[in-house]
Amino acid sequence: MNLKADQYRKAIQSKSRELGFDYCGIAKAEKLDADARRLEDWLHKGMHGSMHYMEQYFDLRIDPTLLVPGARSVITLLLNYFPTEQQKQDAPRISKYAFGKDYHDVIRTKLKTLLEWMQQHIGAVNGRGFVDSAPVLERTWAAKSGLGWVGKNGNLITKQHGSFFFIATLICDLELEYDPPYQKDYCGTCTRCIDACPTDAILPDKTINGSQCISYFTIELKDALIPDTMNGKFENWMFGCDTCQDVCPWNRFSKPATEVAFQPIPEILNLSTKEWEALSESAFRNIFKHSPLKRTKWTGIQRNLHFLKST
Repeated sequence: MNLKADQYRKAIQSKSRELGFDYCGIAKAEKLDADARRLEDWLHKGMHGSMHYMEQYFDLRIDPTLLVPGARSVITLLLNYFPTEQQKQDAPRISKYAFGKDYHDVIRTKLKTLLEWMQQHIGAVNGRGFVDSAPVLERTWAAKSGLGWVGKNGNLITKQHGSFFFIATLICDLELEYDPPYQKDYCGTCTRCIDACPTDAILPDKTINGSQCISYFTIELKDALIPDTMNGKFENWMFGCDTCQDVCPWNRFSKPATEVAFQPIPEILNLSTKEWEALSESAFRNIFKHSPLKRTKWTGIQRNLHFLKST
């Protein structure tokens, strides 16, 4: 064991907890050959739908040294977002990750602080932080750094607290002591997520057909209309979908998030269907200017509401 590398690892993990992250694991930066084959096959089958950005930067997705020259370590961090409160039962449903402020902004600030701390206390560390907005296969890195396993629903699952976590990645050129990869898949023979998926987007071989997912239709799809083939299948989901996580037995261990920024926006919890439908574009922009809901814009929310009403 490299004592200095191990000391650095422990110090970084300690600092990550201080910044509010729930988990921190570290893996050796290396090319992901197996993932490259899976990603290529997934794209070839068109399971990304109209998400053409998934086709871009293929080499960068599978090789961290192309994102950070001389990369030696991939630090993966998890941040809990499980909400303290739930929506009204008769309201259009919103994925829990979007209850509070935009996680991109929250986590990006934490990653910047962590990297600056490393540079101040360790030395000339070159690195880049990523949170769901760059070509990084974060769930693979999370499993390789021992944080959990990728479940049948495609989510990273931790044995201690389930899967309601954001995943962030910090790639750097610092050599560290590495955590052992997660070896066991605790999904076993359970198929609850597959059976419960409203649009049959979860395939038996751990493949997610992104082009069939409710999250794809309600967030990613930019068309003016949602295909009629989806009529009656959305189970009142207006933005995203949590069905596969809600039915997962491991999420009975989920604990409410402590990150203040993820406290639910009052309107998320309290607006009725009629109030959502009556919400003006200017009001939407004002209320949700720091929310993930701004991604689909007011026009997207209205499209989704119209679809739910017409099916």
